[in-house]
Amino acid sequence: MPSKLEIEIKLPLPGAAHGRALLRKAGFSLTHKREFESNVVLDTPDRSLRNGGCLLRVREHGARRIVTFKQPSIPGKHRSRPETEFEVSDIDAAAAVFESLGFTPAFRYEKFRSEYQRLGERGVAMLDHTPIGDFLELEGSPRWIDRIAKAIGFRECDYITVSYGQLYFAHCLERGVEPGHMVFERHSVRAAAPRSRRGLR
Repeated sequence: MPSKLEIEIKLPLPGAAHGRALLRKAGFSLTHKREFESNVVLDTPDRSLRNGGCLLRVREHGARRIVTFKQPSIPGKHRSRPETEFEVSDIDAAAAVFESLGFTPAFRYEKFRSEYQRLGERGVAMLDHTPIGDFLELEGSPRWIDRIAKAIGFRECDYITVSYGQLYFAHCLERGVEPGHMVFERHSVRAAAPRSRRGLR
């Protein structure tokens, strides 16, 4: 399956309501309602993918199960990475295949995500509520990202170009907390899909 170039940034928000207000004022409309996402990053025991700047991930949201492979980032003010994605119908079968190849769960992270777009534009604004705060992701062409970020009151110095995993570990380090997984308290998440027998949830 051919890869595409993913270009995005994250912007920090004081809260999800603030992000929604910014998007509405800028003319964005909700295209995908708020939905819970569970993500599992897979790697080898010696973390060969992470050390090589790559990412192998299984994402579950709603009825969809998506496998993503991301190659190392291209240097620049935006986060740009070649990315290949495909859907699977049986997550346990996918887990078995990855395990037989030496890739097992290394890190889990969760979020609630809603998506917004403006009429006639291909870029997407994604509002994420995570266990470490709220963020707005802008994904599209570099010019579109810069134009939208400026329109809603952000500067280039506000751009975040690291992963949620990196943000989480920095968050733990700043607070002197032992890192684990970036997940919500169980009571705060309404039941999603049944857990995979192989630990992908």
